[in-house]
Amino acid sequence: MADASYDAVIIGGGHNALVTGCYLALNGLSVAVFERAHELGGGACSEELPVPGFLSNQCAHSTRFYGHPYYTDFKLAEKGLDLVFPEGGCGCAFPDGTCITTYPTFPCVDKMTGRTEFSEENAEKTFKSIARVSEQDAETCRWIFDKWRTSWGPALSEASYNPPPPWGEKDAVERLMDDPESGFEPVHAVMTVEQLARDFFESPEMQCFFIRRQGTQLGTYGEDVLGPIFAIRALGIVLTTFALSITVGGTHSITHALQRALSEQGGKFFVHHEVDKVLIENGTAKGIRLVDGTEIEAKKMVISGVDPPQTALRLIGREHLSPKIARRAANFKYDRANLHWANVAFHELPKYKADDYDPDFHLCGSKTLVVKDPDYLASKWKAEIWVNGFGRYLGLVDWEDTRWVPYKAAPGKHNFMMEDYTCPARFLTEKQWLESKTKWAEELIKQWQWYAPNMTKDNFISIFDNTPYDVEKRNVNMHEGDWDCGAQIASQSGRFRPIPEFSDYRLVVKNMYYSSASAHDGAGVRGVPGYNCYKAIAEDFGLRKVWEEKGQPF
Repeated sequence: MADASYDAVIIGGGHNALVTGCYLALNGLSVAVFERAHELGGGACSEELPVPGFLSNQCAHSTRFYGHPYYTDFKLAEKGLDLVFPEGGCGCAFPDGTCITTYPTFPCVDKMTGRTEFSEENAEKTFKSIARVSEQDAETCRWIFDKWRTSWGPALSEASYNPPPPWGEKDAVERLMDDPESGFEPVHAVMTVEQLARDFFESPEMQCFFIRRQGTQLGTYGEDVLGPIFAIRALGIVLTTFALSITVGGTHSITHALQRALSEQGGKFFVHHEVDKVLIENGTAKGIRLVDGTEIEAKKMVISGVDPPQTALRLIGREHLSPKIARRAANFKYDRANLHWANVAFHELPKYKADDYDPDFHLCGSKTLVVKDPDYLASKWKAEIWVNGFGRYLGLVDWEDTRWVPYKAAPGKHNFMMEDYTCPARFLTEKQWLESKTKWAEELIKQWQWYAPNMTKDNFISIFDNTPYDVEKRNVNMHEGDWDCGAQIASQSGRFRPIPEFSDYRLVVKNMYYSSASAHDGAGVRGVPGYNCYKAIAEDFGLRKVWEEKGQPF
């Protein structure tokens, strides 16, 4: 006899799993979440770093969680999820003091509902900034925004907020490629990041901005092919289609809000409860067994929120898988989005040279700091990183929370997150990673001064560099320290993510489902895979279609 029984048992307490759990509880199902760590959240986590009195995020940082259905379905703004929106979007500065400033094209106009509206003023300001480096690129961006409003954006939303259709039936983005008027050509789906940059933009400034900035969200290099969904998303990311947001209280506030929503509906969660196996009878998931031997019955379903190799090979087991599926799960690739992820405390805000070039540059909530050399960023950069742990020119992206939320640092001080690419965890030994932390921090201080001369060593209080070695130790889902929970390349995107056989959120075992950043819509603290997992379950079990009740298309 089982030690406990629930309608739905969820393995792993990441934010996607919590989104799925909230919708199941909304249907009156008894739900229990079992998490191996000391807290829920997975990558949506925050701690006092790099020193006491400074609140930092150890994983996901700037999010767009406000724009999704579950934000309003569970009234997360009323459950403690407080967001601050910088006036600017993403910026890009170069060592010569020039820059590009973008502004959110669809800013959030209502924090409580997450509602966004198109801003003609912001769009024009973005075009004007880009025109300073290239009139042609400014016109290209105007064309991209027009396509985004009329076809690309709606198609991306439809493809993202639904499980992928069966093979042979095209999703909304794939249908764009059948329409010559859409502007999104079939060749764009198979171009590398570098080719996309050069196909859309003529200036080295915009090419560099695109190559590096898309990597912040997608984790990919210049040589990588993104696939159709990620290619369109990359253009929106770079041009700040939707506003960045800063989570007051740290990214873990998203977890707290979701946990409150789950608990208010009767859902339960258990930390320090690691799952050992899924209990399977006659090809159907019947429950789980914890590492301490406790058995939990799942009367209706089991949902896995952990990585594909663990889910398939350990929790389900090879005996329940075909050799092909076992091989594909084992081969899921984790050698992108490997970062020096540094929480940096300092005395005085950076005074960027770019502020003289564009007085609005400081309004950008996040800034990309790169050399003006597309060839270096597209090819040579990765070669140096994978050999040495970082390139001779760092590809820096900062997140400037304390410009807008000063109480995330000690009074009068500041706390930024700074990222740069590095190699997968297995490339270096523990000793080499410790040495790399010191060397990279020294190079960070040196090269930050190329863009902001006041960022001298005396301005720094402390730097905590969270390397791939550290990430893998903290979060077992992020093999090789891959923040994206699996490389977001064409073979692992869209209907192929994580593998084709799992991409519809249903696993090979009956009544077992998948809710993770490794799922089809991709990584980041967005919650969309958790929403789509519920959609698959709702279809199979005849549960409430909340989106239809609200008159929404998805």
